[in-house]
Amino acid sequence: MAKVAKRTAAARALFDGKNMVSVEDAVALIKKAASAKFDETIEIAMNLGVDPRHADQMVRGVVQLPNGTGKTVRVAVFARGAKADEAKAAGADIVGAEDLMETIQSGKIEFDRCIATPDMMPIVGRLGKILGPRNLMPNPKVGTVTMDVKTAVEAAKGGEVQFKVEKAGVIHAGIGKVSFDEAKLAENVRAFVDAVAKARPTGAKGAYLKKVSLSSTMGPGVAVDLTSASA
Repeated sequence: MAKVAKRTAAARALFDGKNMVSVEDAVALIKKAASAKFDETIEIAMNLGVDPRHADQMVRGVVQLPNGTGKTVRVAVFARGAKADEAKAAGADIVGAEDLMETIQSGKIEFDRCIATPDMMPIVGRLGKILGPRNLMPNPKVGTVTMDVKTAVEAAKGGEVQFKVEKAGVIHAGIGKVSFDEAKLAENVRAFVDAVAKARPTGAKGAYLKKVSLSSTMGPGVAVDLTSASA
């Protein structure tokens, strides 16, 4: 614990006085301060000027990060017949129908993304209370309810990131690993911010993008200059 506290104090000292820095400077600081024994995730937090309790201020979408996330994404697909075969061939980790529903109902959720063909939605719909709170419910708005399961599976495996605003008007996501090249991390940050900016809902009034911060899994955060974060 003493070593962890010492590392945390050193990281905070490195960040002291740093505020509203460029994306490049933020990434460099985070990489320099990262000291965990594993490859930490670089995380982005965006404060938005929305109240998601109102339907016309909900923000959700998907973005294909140009350099991936560095994370191995486990994909489950609800499909039958030829579409099930297509999903398996594309690299899906779990494929099923009623059997997959029963597995999930038993509490066994061993996947990070859930995709379904439209005809499977009556089955998937029964899992709303389980998958919904985990942000795993297939949705046509983000391309996870589709007949093109091959493309959906490959996108999920290739660095696609879904985002959805939380109650406090904040979006969180992982946009890469500490081991990534600084330029690639900066490119991912700007791609993510751009996607969220384009997802501005019709009900948003006034300033939409209020604050962007970056941090590593175990490190402190640093606020990024909004102009620098824009693509």
